[in-house]
Parts: sequence; C-alpha cells; structure tokens
Amino acid sequence: MELVRGDSQAPFQFEKNINKCKKIMANVMQSVRLDKLTLNIGIGAPGERLENAKVLLERISGGKAVMTQSKDRNPTFKIRKGDNIGCKVTLRGKSAKEVLVKALDVRDNALAESSFDKFGNVAFGVKEYIDFPGMKYDPKIGMMGFDVCITLSKPGKRITVRKIASRKLSKKQRVGREEAKVFMESAYKVKIELPVEE
Repeated sequence: MELVRGDSQAPFQFEKNINKCKKIMANVMQSVRLDKLTLNIGIGAPGERLENAKVLLERISGGKAVMTQSKDRNPTFKIRKGDNIGCKVTLRGKSAKEVLVKALDVRDNALAESSFDKFGNVAFGVKEYIDFPGMKYDPKIGMMGFDVCITLSKPGKRITVRKIASRKLSKKQRVGREEAKVFMESAYKVKIELPVEE
C-alpha cells in the first residue's frame, strides 16, 4: 500500500496489519466490495438553494436525488422537525464505480487516514463541483460542494436487511478500517495520507 507521511516511513505495525488483511481478503467470502456510493449536500434550510443542490446532484450522478429532513427542531436556525434541509443520491453497481473514479480524480487519488472509519466506510468532500470531471460552472447554481460517502461490504450482508429471519452480522463479516484501506488501494489506486507528526 502506498502511504504518505512527509519524508518518514509508515509504522511497522501498520504495514503488518495491511499484510494480514490481504491474506484474509484472499478468501472469497472475506472479499470486500463496493456496496453503494452516496453523494450528499447539506444546505440547512428549504428554498431555492436546496432545489439547485438537488439539480446539481442529479447532473453529477445521472440518478434521482431525494430530500433529507431534519430530525429535531432548532429554533436558533428556525428549523422545524421534518423540514427539508439537504439532499442526497445513492448509486450502486456500474454507475457508482464510474462516479467514484471521477470523484477520486478530484482528490488526485489521495485520501486522509481520517476518511476511514472502523466500520469500513469512507468519506471525503469535493469543495467545488466545477472540479468534478465534465462539470461546468452554472450561474444559477453558484459555487457549491458536496460530500462523497463510500459504503463497503462483504458477502453475507443481506442477512441483516432481509425481512424474514434477519440476523446480526458476525464481526468477521464486517469491513474493518484496514480492510477498507487495502480495498481502496488495490481497486482504485488510492494513496493514504497519514497525519504528519509534529
């Protein structure tokens, strides 16, 4: 795995964990795959800007965006429970892979180690949509960025979402942080940027 941390090398323990993950993922039932890709824009209030954000996500993804609602009321920002405050679009399969490749290209295929959580999810932001390949500035939309959230999974995840006889997923079938790093490096040539030690 290609690691970046100034001029110093990655810790030995980190490399040891990566090699262990590669051996485990050689098993077909332990192989990590891209489950879904979610693009999200949070505006914080309903209105024209939110509608423009929805149009933007649909242009970028080619999919249908849906509104996201507030879960609580916030008198300070004049937000009521159930108000539309953002939008998102979820992609799977071939379209998810195509959009992900373009989104990673904006970041020069480099992700911070903090972008990976312990459940195998990966998230990063795109500051301005005009950086996204194929997108041009639209004066009606203005300048706007969006979040990219990657959900990874292993075979067998279906048992947690099926309606009949649903079960908890065993710890072995959950995607860990190190496994997510190995997958992103091998499948999308991602460079992991470790935090710089002061």
